[in-house]
Amino acid sequence: MLSVNIICVGKLKESYLREATEEYAKRLKALCKLSVIELPEERVGDDPSDAEISRTVNAESERIMAKLGKGDYVIALCVEGKNISSEELSAKLEDISMRSSTVDLIIGGSWGLSDAVKQRADFRLSMGKMTFPHQLFRVMLLEQLYRAFQISRGTKYHK
Repeated sequence: MLSVNIICVGKLKESYLREATEEYAKRLKALCKLSVIELPEERVGDDPSDAEISRTVNAESERIMAKLGKGDYVIALCVEGKNISSEELSAKLEDISMRSSTVDLIIGGSWGLSDAVKQRADFRLSMGKMTFPHQLFRVMLLEQLYRAFQISRGTKYHK
C-alpha cells in the first residue's frame, strides 16, 4: 500500500475545512497510508518587503525539505507545474507505487515554494492557473487523491 504524505504549511483555521479534510482522510485510509504533516507558517507584516517574503519562503521551505524522505517520490504543487487530468493523476500514482513506497505532496504557504523545493521535486503539479487559498487547496488535493484511487479501482465515484 502506497504511503502518501501531504506536507503543508499552516494549520486549517476554519472548522468546515477541517471537517472536509477529516472526511477525505477517513475515505483514503482504505486506499493508502495517509499522513498530513502541518508545518508552522512564518509570520509576516501586512505589507512585507521582497526580502521578508524571500526569508519567509526560505524558512518554510527548509522545514519542508527536512520532512522529505531520501527515497520518497516528491510532488511539488505549484502554479508552474503540469496541469493533468484526474485520470492522469491516477496513472501517475500507479506508476509511482511501482518505483517508490512513499509519495510526498507539498503544499507551500501563502507565498509559495522556494526554488530548492521545486528542484528537489520529481514532479511539479498544477491544478490550474487560478489561485486558491492554500488551506482550501488541501481539501481539493485530498479529494483528487481519493478520486485517483477510485479511478484505479474502477469504481463509479469518478464519472
